[in-house]
Amino acid sequence: MSSEQQTKTNNPALYTLITVFFFWGFIGASNGVFIPFCKAKFGLDQFQSQLIDFAFYGAYYIGAILLFVFSTLVKRDILNSWGFKKGIINGLIVSAVGAVAMIFSVQSGNYLLILGALFIVALGFSLQQTSAQPFAASLGEPHTASNRLNLAGGINSLGTTIGPIVVSIALFGVAAGVNIEEFAQRPESLDKMEVLYMFVGALFVIAAALFYFSKKLPSGKLDDTFEPAKKAMNTLLGITLLLIAIFGYIFSRYEDPEFVTRFVENREQDFLGLGLTVATLLIVVLGLLFANTAARKKPEGWGAMRYPQLVLGMLAIFTYVGVEVTIQSNLGELLGEPAFGSLTGSAIAPFISMYWGSLMIGRWAGAISVFNPSNKMRKILLIVVPYLAYGVVLVANAISGQDITPLYAYAAIILIQIGGFFMGQDRPARTLMIFGFLGMAAMVIGLLTEGNTAIYAFMSGGLFCSIMWPSIFALAIAGIGKYTSQGSAFLVMMILGGGIIPPLQGKIADIIGIHNSYFIPVLCFAYLAFYGFKVMQILKDQGIAHEVELGDAH
Repeated sequence: MSSEQQTKTNNPALYTLITVFFFWGFIGASNGVFIPFCKAKFGLDQFQSQLIDFAFYGAYYIGAILLFVFSTLVKRDILNSWGFKKGIINGLIVSAVGAVAMIFSVQSGNYLLILGALFIVALGFSLQQTSAQPFAASLGEPHTASNRLNLAGGINSLGTTIGPIVVSIALFGVAAGVNIEEFAQRPESLDKMEVLYMFVGALFVIAAALFYFSKKLPSGKLDDTFEPAKKAMNTLLGITLLLIAIFGYIFSRYEDPEFVTRFVENREQDFLGLGLTVATLLIVVLGLLFANTAARKKPEGWGAMRYPQLVLGMLAIFTYVGVEVTIQSNLGELLGEPAFGSLTGSAIAPFISMYWGSLMIGRWAGAISVFNPSNKMRKILLIVVPYLAYGVVLVANAISGQDITPLYAYAAIILIQIGGFFMGQDRPARTLMIFGFLGMAAMVIGLLTEGNTAIYAFMSGGLFCSIMWPSIFALAIAGIGKYTSQGSAFLVMMILGGGIIPPLQGKIADIIGIHNSYFIPVLCFAYLAFYGFKVMQILKDQGIAHEVELGDAH
């Protein structure tokens, strides 16, 4: 920041800022309940049902890339000229418009219109995220940035914890005991979504007013000069056009009645669809690797993409959001299998709630350092705080009328995460690498087992995802100086992973079964562990490793 740069954390501003993080978690986690409902309501296959994630997380990508393209064309950082505060306000207004669109879409009962409304809500979230993440990081010293983002993530996770429960009540009228197949066929089954989005839209407007009138929150402008990055823009636009072409073709196939009969009603194996979905993944990965290779040879015109920590971090955000979303988005289908309890409807809400609650457990623990405890107190809190968060999740589910008995044994899994925190020693790269390995091990256990053991293993993915966003974000923008705002926009674009990886797993599930499809999260966690290892080497080569990891060189 300019004159507003803080050498000490600006806590009043931080506390005001993190209120907006709640919304992202509430709506995003609610998709886990909304997906199986829409699947039954509109007669979708698993791939089609995952288009909810595609619309939601794809909007983050489109919003961020539009902001970058317009900034490049006018040769001015639009977001920085607004200030992060105004960027958040504008994003909240867009989300409010999306909430209104959702009300009309629900009234029409049209799945495509519902996807469109969700896209608009998330488009506003994209602008909010692009503003709020670097804003939170800038409200104090560089080495504590990941701790501040963890605190904000903890509030986000509070929304993810109660979101599935509230949406279950909004949709089904109760939190448990509804047969989703029977309920979805009722003509009035979507009516309560209108009330929910009236409430959500009002909250968006209230939050915008809170930010507008807040005296605690600075405008949030960075002292950076904008450098157009036309080569980066052209590469990203090329990736975007290819993705639109491929997904457009995939969607068009569902307009053919013969295709629908063959591949949806008869559940035949759609290898062409799988190949096309894999192609979208390869386009993103290879496109970004090409960009960084070219930028390092000739930096002019590439902007922030000259920094390997950022480009590899973009792939890490893509992978992290993808694995976080795909575990829970496919969890409802998995729990419907006989080997996993044959659960449907609102009965899956406590498991999805515990999955998202697992992120809250980790983020609350990761935020401890923001409050500057002594070393001894920090060790105590690393044990106490996760179980305090765990208790909040149990209480939230108990109040909603759920049987929380199956969730008691999950307390033992939390000990593994606590051990990971002690091994990570509050260092972002080291912690990311450790949690990546733990997540990979958990997914392998889930693949090799069934029943409660597998369910706990897959749910624990939330524990190991918990600190990844703030760790990756802080590491990826470390040392990129005047490109911080641009780099932040690039990172938010990569929330696109939540729109590509879940449909990919959904398509694989349609072919080899939902349980076996969970090999996808194994691969994702493997890359995240690799990034934690690789980025430390990169930052050492640039001479800024100590500033980011230890805070003793600033």
